[in-house]
Amino acid sequence: MDRLVQASADADAFSGSVLVARDGQVVLDRGYGLANREWLIPNESDTKFRLGSLTKQFTAVAIMILNERGLVDLDAPVKTWVQDAPPAWDQVTVRRLLAHTAGVPNFTSFDDFQASKTLPVTLDGLIVRFRDHPLDFQPGEGRKYSNSGYVLLTAVIEKASGQSYADFLDENLFTPLGMSESGYDSNAVILPRRASGYAPSAKGVVNADYWDMSIPQGAGGLYSTTHDLLKWEQGLFGGRLLSPASLALLTTPVRDQYAFGVFAAKAQGNTTIAHSGGLDGFNTYMAHDPDRRMTVIVLGNLNGPAPDALGAALLALSREGSGQSNPVITVAPEVLQTYVGVYELTPTSSITVSATNDTLTGQLTGETVSTLSPTSADVFRQNDGGEVTFIRSASGAVTGLMIHQDGHDKIALKQ
Repeated sequence: MDRLVQASADADAFSGSVLVARDGQVVLDRGYGLANREWLIPNESDTKFRLGSLTKQFTAVAIMILNERGLVDLDAPVKTWVQDAPPAWDQVTVRRLLAHTAGVPNFTSFDDFQASKTLPVTLDGLIVRFRDHPLDFQPGEGRKYSNSGYVLLTAVIEKASGQSYADFLDENLFTPLGMSESGYDSNAVILPRRASGYAPSAKGVVNADYWDMSIPQGAGGLYSTTHDLLKWEQGLFGGRLLSPASLALLTTPVRDQYAFGVFAAKAQGNTTIAHSGGLDGFNTYMAHDPDRRMTVIVLGNLNGPAPDALGAALLALSREGSGQSNPVITVAPEVLQTYVGVYELTPTSSITVSATNDTLTGQLTGETVSTLSPTSADVFRQNDGGEVTFIRSASGAVTGLMIHQDGHDKIALKQ
Protein backbone atom coordinates (compact mmCIF):
# COMPACT_ATOMS: atom_id res chain seq x y z
CA MET A 1 0.00 0.00 0.00
CA ASP A 2 2.77 2.41 0.92
CA ARG A 3 4.62 1.77 -2.35
CA LEU A 4 1.45 2.45 -4.32
CA VAL A 5 0.82 5.81 -2.62
CA GLN A 6 4.50 6.78 -2.64
CA ALA A 7 4.71 6.22 -6.40
CA SER A 8 1.82 8.66 -6.87
CA ALA A 9 3.48 11.17 -4.53
CA ASP A 10 6.83 10.81 -6.32
CA ALA A 11 5.08 11.64 -9.60
CA ASP A 12 3.61 14.77 -7.93
CA ALA A 13 0.12 13.40 -8.57
CA PHE A 14 -0.73 13.08 -4.87
CA SER A 15 0.01 15.03 -1.73
CA GLY A 16 -1.75 14.33 1.54
CA SER A 17 -2.33 11.86 4.37
CA VAL A 18 -3.53 8.26 4.19
CA LEU A 19 -4.90 5.88 6.79
CA VAL A 20 -6.06 2.30 6.33
CA ALA A 21 -7.54 0.28 9.20
CA ARG A 22 -8.74 -3.30 9.13
CA ASP A 23 -10.67 -5.03 11.91
CA GLY A 24 -9.68 -2.33 14.39
CA GLN A 25 -5.98 -2.39 13.50
CA VAL A 26 -4.28 0.48 11.66
CA VAL A 27 -2.20 -1.00 8.83
CA LEU A 28 -1.13 2.22 7.06
CA ASP A 29 -0.83 5.68 8.61
CA ARG A 30 1.40 8.17 6.76
CA GLY A 31 1.70 11.60 5.26
CA TYR A 32 3.02 12.16 1.73
CA GLY A 33 4.22 15.29 0.00
CA LEU A 34 4.02 18.76 1.46
CA ALA A 35 1.42 20.50 3.60
CA ASN A 36 3.07 23.79 2.64
CA ARG A 37 5.25 23.93 -0.45
CA GLU A 38 6.60 27.39 0.22
CA TRP A 39 8.01 26.40 3.61
CA LEU A 40 8.66 22.73 2.67
CA ILE A 41 6.53 21.49 5.57
CA PRO A 42 5.59 17.81 5.08
CA ASN A 43 2.16 16.32 5.45
CA GLU A 44 1.86 14.21 8.59
CA SER A 45 -0.76 11.97 10.17
CA ASP A 46 -2.16 14.91 12.15
CA THR A 47 -2.31 17.40 9.27
CA LYS A 48 -5.74 19.02 8.89
CA PHE A 49 -7.43 19.05 5.48
CA ARG A 50 -10.61 20.57 4.13
CA LEU A 51 -13.01 17.67 3.57
CA GLY A 52 -15.23 18.97 0.79
CA SER A 53 -18.26 16.73 0.34
CA LEU A 54 -17.21 14.23 2.99
CA THR A 55 -19.00 16.85 5.10
CA LYS A 56 -22.36 15.64 3.77
CA GLN A 57 -22.40 12.49 5.90
CA PHE A 58 -21.89 14.59 9.03
CA THR A 59 -24.82 16.77 8.00
CA ALA A 60 -26.94 13.69 7.34
CA VAL A 61 -26.10 12.19 10.74
CA ALA A 62 -26.97 15.50 12.43
CA ILE A 63 -30.38 15.41 10.73
CA MET A 64 -30.92 11.81 11.89
CA ILE A 65 -30.07 12.78 15.47
CA LEU A 66 -32.65 15.58 15.34
CA ASN A 67 -35.12 13.13 13.84
CA GLU A 68 -34.57 10.73 16.74
CA ARG A 69 -35.22 13.61 19.14
CA GLY A 70 -38.51 14.39 17.43
CA LEU A 71 -37.30 17.77 16.17
CA VAL A 72 -37.14 16.99 12.44
CA ASP A 73 -39.67 14.96 10.46
CA LEU A 74 -37.89 13.52 7.44
CA ASP A 75 -41.04 13.81 5.33
CA ALA A 76 -41.85 17.40 6.27
CA PRO A 77 -41.29 20.05 3.58
CA VAL A 78 -38.18 22.16 3.95
CA LYS A 79 -40.38 25.27 4.07
CA THR A 80 -41.14 24.24 7.68
CA TRP A 81 -37.72 25.68 8.56
CA VAL A 82 -36.80 27.89 5.60
CA GLN A 83 -38.61 31.21 5.36
CA ASP A 84 -39.87 32.53 2.01
CA ALA A 85 -39.55 29.12 0.35
CA PRO A 86 -41.02 29.26 -3.16
CA PRO A 87 -44.19 27.27 -3.98
CA ALA A 88 -42.06 24.96 -6.16
CA TRP A 89 -40.48 23.65 -2.96
CA ASP A 90 -43.78 22.41 -1.46
CA GLN A 91 -42.74 18.78 -2.13
CA VAL A 92 -39.07 19.33 -1.30
CA THR A 93 -38.78 17.27 1.88
CA VAL A 94 -35.86 16.66 4.22
CA ARG A 95 -35.69 13.03 3.10
CA ARG A 96 -35.41 14.04 -0.56
CA LEU A 97 -32.74 16.62 0.20
CA LEU A 98 -30.68 13.97 1.99
CA ALA A 99 -30.79 11.66 -1.04
CA HIS A 100 -30.42 14.35 -3.74
CA THR A 101 -33.89 13.52 -5.08
CA ALA A 102 -35.47 16.92 -4.36
CA GLY A 103 -34.60 18.55 -7.69
CA VAL A 104 -33.16 21.74 -6.14
CA PRO A 105 -30.54 22.99 -8.64
CA ASN A 106 -26.89 22.85 -7.63
CA PHE A 107 -25.63 26.40 -7.09
CA THR A 108 -21.96 25.42 -7.50
CA SER A 109 -22.78 24.59 -11.14
CA PHE A 110 -24.21 28.04 -11.89
CA ASP A 111 -22.36 30.21 -14.42
CA ASP A 112 -21.65 32.90 -11.84
CA PHE A 113 -20.29 30.57 -9.15
CA GLN A 114 -16.59 31.06 -9.90
CA ALA A 115 -17.04 34.81 -9.39
CA SER A 116 -19.18 34.46 -6.26
CA LYS A 117 -17.21 31.75 -4.40
CA THR A 118 -14.81 34.37 -3.01
CA LEU A 119 -17.56 36.55 -1.50
CA PRO A 120 -18.65 36.03 2.13
CA VAL A 121 -22.35 35.39 2.58
CA THR A 122 -24.84 34.53 5.32
CA LEU A 123 -26.70 31.22 5.18
CA ASP A 124 -29.93 33.01 4.25
CA GLY A 125 -28.09 35.00 1.60
CA LEU A 126 -26.65 31.81 0.14
CA ILE A 127 -30.13 30.28 -0.16
CA VAL A 128 -31.26 33.39 -2.03
CA ARG A 129 -28.68 32.59 -4.72
CA PHE A 130 -30.61 29.47 -5.82
CA ARG A 131 -34.09 29.90 -4.30
CA ASP A 132 -35.78 31.29 -7.41
CA HIS A 133 -34.17 28.96 -9.94
CA PRO A 134 -36.50 26.34 -11.46
CA LEU A 135 -36.24 22.78 -10.15
CA ASP A 136 -34.21 20.31 -12.20
CA PHE A 137 -37.08 17.82 -11.93
CA GLN A 138 -40.18 17.25 -9.85
CA PRO A 139 -39.25 16.21 -6.30
CA GLY A 140 -38.90 12.45 -5.99
CA GLU A 141 -38.77 11.83 -9.75
CA GLY A 142 -34.99 11.77 -10.24
CA ARG A 143 -31.63 12.14 -8.56
CA LYS A 144 -29.09 14.87 -9.24
CA TYR A 145 -26.24 15.78 -6.93
CA SER A 146 -26.99 19.11 -5.29
CA ASN A 147 -24.85 21.12 -2.88
CA SER A 148 -27.85 23.43 -2.60
CA GLY A 149 -29.81 20.65 -0.94
CA TYR A 150 -27.23 20.29 1.80
CA VAL A 151 -27.15 24.06 2.32
CA LEU A 152 -30.89 23.79 2.99
CA LEU A 153 -30.24 20.92 5.40
CA THR A 154 -27.78 23.19 7.21
CA ALA A 155 -30.63 25.64 7.71
CA VAL A 156 -32.88 22.84 8.98
CA ILE A 157 -30.25 21.85 11.57
CA GLU A 158 -29.84 25.42 12.80
CA LYS A 159 -33.56 26.20 12.99
CA ALA A 160 -34.52 22.88 14.61
CA SER A 161 -31.69 22.84 17.15
CA GLY A 162 -31.42 26.53 17.95
CA GLN A 163 -27.65 26.28 17.50
CA SER A 164 -25.24 27.13 14.74
CA TYR A 165 -24.31 24.25 12.46
CA ALA A 166 -20.74 24.31 13.77
CA ASP A 167 -21.83 24.27 17.43
CA PHE A 168 -24.37 21.49 16.92
CA LEU A 169 -21.80 19.23 15.25
CA ASP A 170 -19.18 20.00 17.87
CA GLU A 171 -21.52 19.21 20.76
CA ASN A 172 -23.30 16.19 19.31
CA LEU A 173 -20.78 14.57 16.96
CA PHE A 174 -17.19 15.66 17.52
CA THR A 175 -17.07 15.89 21.32
CA PRO A 176 -18.78 12.54 22.00
CA LEU A 177 -16.32 10.79 19.66
CA GLY A 178 -13.22 12.65 20.89
CA MET A 179 -12.70 14.32 17.51
CA SER A 180 -10.77 17.29 18.86
CA GLU A 181 -9.02 17.99 15.53
CA SER A 182 -12.21 18.53 13.51
CA GLY A 183 -14.55 21.45 12.98
CA TYR A 184 -16.06 23.92 10.56
CA ASP A 185 -13.31 25.69 8.65
CA SER A 186 -12.77 29.44 8.67
CA ASN A 187 -10.52 31.60 6.53
CA ALA A 188 -9.80 33.88 9.46
CA VAL A 189 -8.98 31.39 12.23
CA ILE A 190 -5.36 30.45 12.91
CA LEU A 191 -5.61 26.67 12.67
CA PRO A 192 -2.49 24.71 13.68
CA ARG A 193 -1.25 22.08 11.20
CA ARG A 194 -3.73 23.09 8.47
CA ALA A 195 -2.57 22.07 4.98
CA SER A 196 -2.44 24.64 2.21
CA GLY A 197 -4.35 23.75 -0.96
CA TYR A 198 -2.73 23.40 -4.37
CA ALA A 199 -3.76 22.81 -7.96
CA PRO A 200 -1.94 21.59 -11.08
CA SER A 201 -1.38 23.97 -13.99
CA ALA A 202 0.47 24.04 -17.31
CA LYS A 203 3.39 25.66 -15.47
CA GLY A 204 3.37 23.21 -12.57
CA VAL A 205 1.71 23.24 -9.16
CA VAL A 206 0.19 26.56 -8.06
CA ASN A 207 -1.70 27.84 -5.04
CA ALA A 208 -5.38 26.93 -5.35
CA ASP A 209 -8.09 29.52 -5.89
CA TYR A 210 -9.58 31.18 -2.81
CA TRP A 211 -12.90 29.98 -1.39
CA ASP A 212 -14.69 31.95 1.27
CA MET A 213 -15.62 29.26 3.76
CA SER A 214 -19.04 30.77 4.41
CA ILE A 215 -19.99 29.21 1.05
CA PRO A 216 -19.82 25.40 1.51
CA GLN A 217 -21.84 25.16 4.75
CA GLY A 218 -23.07 21.61 5.46
CA ALA A 219 -22.33 20.61 1.89
CA GLY A 220 -18.56 20.81 2.27
CA GLY A 221 -17.27 23.14 4.99
CA LEU A 222 -15.59 20.82 7.51
CA TYR A 223 -11.91 20.08 8.16
CA SER A 224 -10.44 17.05 9.87
CA THR A 225 -7.51 14.61 10.07
CA THR A 226 -7.22 10.95 9.13
CA HIS A 227 -7.07 9.99 12.82
CA ASP A 228 -10.25 11.88 13.65
CA LEU A 229 -12.05 10.41 10.65
CA LEU A 230 -11.16 6.92 11.85
CA LYS A 231 -12.81 7.82 15.16
CA TRP A 232 -15.81 8.95 13.12
CA GLU A 233 -16.13 5.69 11.20
CA GLN A 234 -15.64 3.60 14.33
CA GLY A 235 -18.13 5.67 16.30
CA LEU A 236 -20.77 5.84 13.59
CA PHE A 237 -20.68 2.16 12.68
CA GLY A 238 -20.10 1.19 16.30
CA GLY A 239 -23.53 2.55 17.22
CA ARG A 240 -22.34 5.47 19.32
CA LEU A 241 -24.30 8.17 17.47
CA LEU A 242 -27.45 6.62 15.98
CA SER A 243 -29.89 3.87 16.78
CA PRO A 244 -29.63 0.73 14.62
CA ALA A 245 -32.78 1.76 12.75
CA SER A 246 -31.42 5.25 11.99
CA LEU A 247 -28.05 3.88 10.90
CA ALA A 248 -29.77 1.41 8.60
CA LEU A 249 -31.83 4.21 7.07
CA LEU A 250 -28.74 6.39 6.66
CA THR A 251 -26.93 3.64 4.71
CA THR A 252 -29.78 2.21 2.63
CA PRO A 253 -29.64 3.35 -1.02
CA VAL A 254 -32.55 5.49 -2.15
CA ARG A 255 -31.64 5.87 -5.81
CA ASP A 256 -28.53 5.16 -7.91
CA GLN A 257 -26.68 3.68 -4.90
CA TYR A 258 -27.00 6.99 -2.99
CA ALA A 259 -28.35 6.83 0.57
CA PHE A 260 -28.19 9.80 2.99
CA GLY A 261 -24.88 11.67 2.57
CA VAL A 262 -23.07 8.52 1.41
CA PHE A 263 -23.03 6.06 -1.42
CA ALA A 264 -23.95 2.55 -0.24
CA ALA A 265 -22.85 0.19 -3.00
CA LYS A 266 -22.90 -3.59 -3.17
CA ALA A 267 -20.80 -5.22 -5.88
CA GLN A 268 -19.30 -8.68 -6.23
CA GLY A 269 -20.13 -9.60 -2.67
CA ASN A 270 -18.61 -6.43 -1.17
CA THR A 271 -20.47 -3.65 0.66
CA THR A 272 -18.91 -0.19 0.49
CA ILE A 273 -20.17 2.89 2.33
CA ALA A 274 -18.20 5.73 0.77
CA HIS A 275 -18.03 9.30 -0.45
CA SER A 276 -15.47 11.60 -1.98
CA GLY A 277 -15.01 15.33 -1.76
CA GLY A 278 -13.42 18.16 -3.67
CA LEU A 279 -13.03 21.91 -3.62
CA ASP A 280 -10.22 24.17 -4.73
CA GLY A 281 -6.94 22.77 -3.40
CA PHE A 282 -8.36 19.61 -1.82
CA ASN A 283 -9.65 16.19 -2.87
CA THR A 284 -10.72 13.54 -0.38
CA TYR A 285 -11.99 9.96 -0.22
CA MET A 286 -13.34 7.86 2.64
CA ALA A 287 -14.78 4.35 2.48
CA HIS A 288 -15.94 1.79 5.01
CA ASP A 289 -16.60 -1.93 4.56
CA PRO A 290 -18.92 -2.79 7.47
CA ASP A 291 -18.63 -6.55 6.97
CA ARG A 292 -14.85 -6.49 7.46
CA ARG A 293 -14.68 -3.43 9.75
CA MET A 294 -12.37 -1.88 7.19
CA THR A 295 -11.78 1.84 6.65
CA VAL A 296 -9.76 3.70 4.02
CA ILE A 297 -9.18 7.47 4.32
CA VAL A 298 -7.28 9.55 1.76
CA LEU A 299 -7.04 13.31 2.33
CA GLY A 300 -5.23 15.28 -0.38
CA ASN A 301 -4.16 18.91 -0.73
CA LEU A 302 -3.40 18.76 -4.47
CA ASN A 303 -6.36 18.77 -6.86
CA GLY A 304 -6.64 15.78 -9.15
CA PRO A 305 -8.03 12.23 -9.43
CA ALA A 306 -5.35 10.58 -7.25
CA PRO A 307 -7.25 10.49 -3.90
CA ASP A 308 -10.25 8.73 -5.45
CA ALA A 309 -8.07 6.30 -7.40
CA LEU A 310 -5.75 5.59 -4.48
CA GLY A 311 -8.64 5.21 -2.05
CA ALA A 312 -10.40 2.67 -4.26
CA ALA A 313 -7.14 0.82 -4.88
CA LEU A 314 -6.26 0.71 -1.18
CA LEU A 315 -9.72 -0.63 -0.38
CA ALA A 316 -9.26 -3.38 -2.97
CA LEU A 317 -5.82 -4.24 -1.59
CA SER A 318 -7.20 -4.32 1.95
CA ARG A 319 -9.90 -6.75 0.90
CA GLU A 320 -7.35 -9.00 -0.77
CA GLY A 321 -5.23 -8.97 2.37
CA SER A 322 -8.10 -9.56 4.77
CA GLY A 323 -8.35 -13.26 3.99
CA GLN A 324 -12.14 -12.83 3.81
CA SER A 325 -12.69 -12.15 0.11
CA ASN A 326 -15.74 -13.89 -1.28
CA PRO A 327 -14.51 -16.44 -3.84
CA VAL A 328 -15.81 -15.90 -7.35
CA ILE A 329 -15.08 -18.79 -9.71
CA THR A 330 -17.48 -17.72 -12.43
CA VAL A 331 -18.60 -14.19 -13.22
CA ALA A 332 -21.92 -13.40 -14.87
CA PRO A 333 -21.65 -11.99 -18.42
CA GLU A 334 -23.39 -8.76 -17.39
CA VAL A 335 -20.77 -8.24 -14.67
CA LEU A 336 -17.93 -8.89 -17.12
CA GLN A 337 -19.33 -6.12 -19.31
CA THR A 338 -18.82 -3.59 -16.49
CA TYR A 339 -15.05 -4.16 -16.75
CA VAL A 340 -14.90 -3.56 -20.51
CA GLY A 341 -13.07 -0.40 -21.57
CA VAL A 342 -9.74 1.28 -22.16
CA TYR A 343 -7.58 2.02 -19.10
CA GLU A 344 -4.78 4.58 -19.42
CA LEU A 345 -1.55 3.38 -17.83
CA THR A 346 0.72 6.15 -19.14
CA PRO A 347 0.18 8.90 -21.73
CA THR A 348 1.49 6.50 -24.39
CA SER A 349 0.19 3.13 -23.20
CA SER A 350 -3.15 1.70 -22.18
CA ILE A 351 -4.85 -1.58 -21.38
CA THR A 352 -7.87 -2.60 -23.42
CA VAL A 353 -10.22 -4.93 -21.58
CA SER A 354 -12.72 -6.91 -23.65
CA ALA A 355 -15.38 -9.51 -22.93
CA THR A 356 -16.31 -12.28 -25.34
CA ASN A 357 -18.92 -14.81 -24.24
CA ASP A 358 -17.83 -15.73 -20.70
CA THR A 359 -14.18 -14.71 -21.05
CA LEU A 360 -12.44 -11.47 -20.08
CA THR A 361 -9.23 -10.45 -21.84
CA GLY A 362 -6.74 -7.64 -21.47
CA GLN A 363 -4.23 -6.24 -23.94
CA LEU A 364 -1.45 -3.77 -23.16
CA THR A 365 -0.47 -1.45 -26.01
CA GLY A 366 1.87 -3.36 -28.33
CA GLU A 367 1.53 -6.65 -26.42
CA THR A 368 -0.40 -9.87 -26.99
CA VAL A 369 -3.87 -10.51 -25.61
CA SER A 370 -3.96 -12.06 -22.12
CA THR A 371 -6.87 -14.04 -20.69
CA LEU A 372 -8.08 -12.78 -17.32
CA SER A 373 -9.39 -15.55 -15.06
CA PRO A 374 -11.45 -14.60 -11.96
CA THR A 375 -10.03 -15.60 -8.59
CA SER A 376 -12.10 -13.47 -6.20
CA ALA A 377 -14.31 -10.37 -6.22
CA ASP A 378 -12.97 -7.96 -8.90
CA VAL A 379 -9.64 -9.85 -8.99
CA PHE A 380 -8.40 -11.67 -12.10
CA ARG A 381 -5.26 -13.71 -12.81
CA GLN A 382 -3.32 -13.09 -16.03
CA ASN A 383 -1.74 -15.79 -18.21
CA ASP A 384 1.77 -14.78 -17.12
CA GLY A 385 0.96 -14.99 -13.41
CA GLY A 386 0.31 -11.29 -12.91
CA GLU A 387 -2.91 -10.07 -11.32
CA VAL A 388 -5.46 -7.42 -12.22
CA THR A 389 -7.74 -5.90 -9.59
CA PHE A 390 -10.55 -3.67 -10.82
CA ILE A 391 -11.26 -0.66 -8.60
CA ARG A 392 -14.58 1.03 -8.04
CA SER A 393 -15.75 4.55 -7.28
CA ALA A 394 -17.77 5.45 -4.22
CA SER A 395 -20.91 4.68 -6.24
CA GLY A 396 -19.67 1.20 -7.10
CA ALA A 397 -18.86 1.89 -10.76
CA VAL A 398 -15.65 0.42 -12.20
CA THR A 399 -13.31 3.37 -12.70
CA GLY A 400 -9.86 1.82 -12.93
CA LEU A 401 -7.67 -1.19 -12.40
CA MET A 402 -4.46 -2.16 -10.64
CA ILE A 403 -1.83 -4.40 -12.16
CA HIS A 404 0.22 -6.48 -9.70
CA GLN A 405 3.29 -7.91 -11.39
CA ASP A 406 6.87 -8.64 -10.33
CA GLY A 407 6.33 -7.01 -6.94
CA HIS A 408 5.04 -3.73 -8.41
CA ASP A 409 1.57 -2.20 -8.45
CA LYS A 410 0.36 0.28 -11.05
CA ILE A 411 -2.98 2.05 -11.39
CA ALA A 412 -4.68 2.66 -14.74
CA LEU A 413 -7.82 4.83 -14.87
CA LYS A 414 -10.73 4.00 -17.15
CA GLN A 415 -11.07 6.47 -20.00
